[in-house]
Amino acid sequence: MDMAGFYIPKDGKLGEDAFFVNQKKQTLGIADGVGGWSRRGIDAGKYARELMSNSVISLCDESGGTVNPKRVLNKAYANTKAKGSSTACIITLKGRWLYAANVGDSGFMVFRDKQCVYKSPIQQHGFNHPYQLGNSKKSDTPVCADEIKVQVENGDVIVAGSDGLFDNMYPHEIVGILGLVEGYAFPEQLAWMIAESASSNSHDKDLYSPFAKANEEAGFHYLGGKIDDITVVVGQIGESMK
Repeated sequence: MDMAGFYIPKDGKLGEDAFFVNQKKQTLGIADGVGGWSRRGIDAGKYARELMSNSVISLCDESGGTVNPKRVLNKAYANTKAKGSSTACIITLKGRWLYAANVGDSGFMVFRDKQCVYKSPIQQHGFNHPYQLGNSKKSDTPVCADEIKVQVENGDVIVAGSDGLFDNMYPHEIVGILGLVEGYAFPEQLAWMIAESASSNSHDKDLYSPFAKANEEAGFHYLGGKIDDITVVVGQIGESMK
């Protein structure tokens, strides 16, 4: 799997998202810091950045081809001491299978032949209240992580992201972007195109976005995109997969 990511912070600075890609271990991770911490004077992105940094360190203990995402997340969580909290999603490729551990509303989709064939479920305690890892008594732990296994094929495109992506783009919109690309496109190019489109949608006040739809289903009135940090990581399954 060839991987690359693109990040657009809503404030033009560090933002609250963090991600990593590790080509050697065929593993990627995304974390989205919970913005509410900023009201307490805490950098809401620090926990997410430290969690992803510790995830990369935890990968060193995993031998090639045997990465266990939940084990990596659990070790990273145990070593993350920053104040704050974060969603998290770690995904690895083993042969013809994707394995993932997901906490909260970050996640991924699998596209095949320009169609979305899989979208990971979100975890939330209530509307707009996702599960989140952290050091406070009210935070969740990796024990609650969804463990996901999805079969993939040569040519599949994996699109992972924070909720800044999924709140602003429907799967068919991503299909439309994939349809603009003839043959192989570098994952950097696709990640950039998808992130830019999500960012544009987030500023559209008249858009019936996924976030607007979720509000409606929860009994609230809302129209427009959701301005947020946007992280997109694209993985392309290559011919060398066995």
